[in-house]
Amino acid sequence: MTTQRTTRRPLSALQDFLHDEAAGGIVLVVGALVAVVWANSPVSDSYSSFWGQYLTIGWGPAAITEDLQHWVNDGLMAIFFFVVGLEIKRELAIGELHDPRAAALPAAAAVGGVVVPAVIFVALTSGAAGAGWGIPMATDIAFAVGVLALLGDRVPSGAKLLLLSVAIVDDIIAITVIALFYTDTVSLAWLAGAVAGLGLVVALRVVGVTAIWPYAVVGVAVWAATLESGVHATIAGVALGLLTPAGEVGGRNVLATLEHRLHPWSAFVVVPLFALANAGVSFGGGVLGEAAQSALPWAIALGLVLGKIVGISGAVWLAVRTGLGRLPQGVSSLHVVAVSAVAGIGFTVSLFIADLAYDDAALTETAKIGIFAGSLVAALLGAALMVLAARRSGAVASR
Repeated sequence: MTTQRTTRRPLSALQDFLHDEAAGGIVLVVGALVAVVWANSPVSDSYSSFWGQYLTIGWGPAAITEDLQHWVNDGLMAIFFFVVGLEIKRELAIGELHDPRAAALPAAAAVGGVVVPAVIFVALTSGAAGAGWGIPMATDIAFAVGVLALLGDRVPSGAKLLLLSVAIVDDIIAITVIALFYTDTVSLAWLAGAVAGLGLVVALRVVGVTAIWPYAVVGVAVWAATLESGVHATIAGVALGLLTPAGEVGGRNVLATLEHRLHPWSAFVVVPLFALANAGVSFGGGVLGEAAQSALPWAIALGLVLGKIVGISGAVWLAVRTGLGRLPQGVSSLHVVAVSAVAGIGFTVSLFIADLAYDDAALTETAKIGIFAGSLVAALLGAALMVLAARRSGAVASR
């Protein structure tokens, strides 16, 4: 009886996660489209002025003032990264990444999928634009899973699981890159305060506190200390997610409960709001023509499309040939290439890194054009390859 209950929960959590990500991907697209239409409409000035409004939360020395865009990027996105941290913890504790042999293939694929795009980007850019080398490394789980969901039963479950596993390892690498390379001057005092807060979370677990609200209070304090430290505040969300216990505490599965409650908010509110606040690129005034003559958008687009396909497919081929890993059942080499292409949809995290990489608004806008173009091509190419793979698999099965 206990074994059955333990087996069902991870599967149910994974199914819920994939369902929310797939549906959330559609809402994400809507948010991005609204932002683009708004930024190119007769009232386009209101886009910048709205998201540029300042809001102060708190009082006295504890008050924090940010514009609305940064409240979304630094504040609400901490929820997104907390959910990412929860998913990473679940996969490491009881999921596909728990078994080192099973984790070897997606881990190798993810490393290939971040190194090759970064190398392509660095090879094609120079000067200030080179700071964005982390942009094409990212994979947008919601967008990518959404594309596969639209293809229905043409996609074998093994291919979906491979994509999710690769994307999660990709997230781990992207989070590390953000923490190490896209952090301004660090205040050691504030950073020590954030670490102390994380220590308090561990202490609460040790003494047996099971209520969620004390952890939420400490979590907000950790977020604020991380924000003031100079390390990007969303890293606090990841750290708190990783500290969440994967087993039962006080008779309930805390990780599954938090993921069940927060993931819909992340998928249907936070990420679409992020797209609405960041995807508003104006394409008028010859912007597209200027972007086409710049190396930056080409470096991003080629990194996302060509880099992901070569990096992930090449790493998978090498892992299988050397016996380091094996392909999931029902997944062919063409399925792997299709998954690699879909992994080139870097929308959300790519936009996030672009905002961190550049202080020059013109470079940020140009980078966004490359992200849009690369993610769109990756989605269309990945979907086409997946349909082709399904037809070939069907033809082989019918023989």
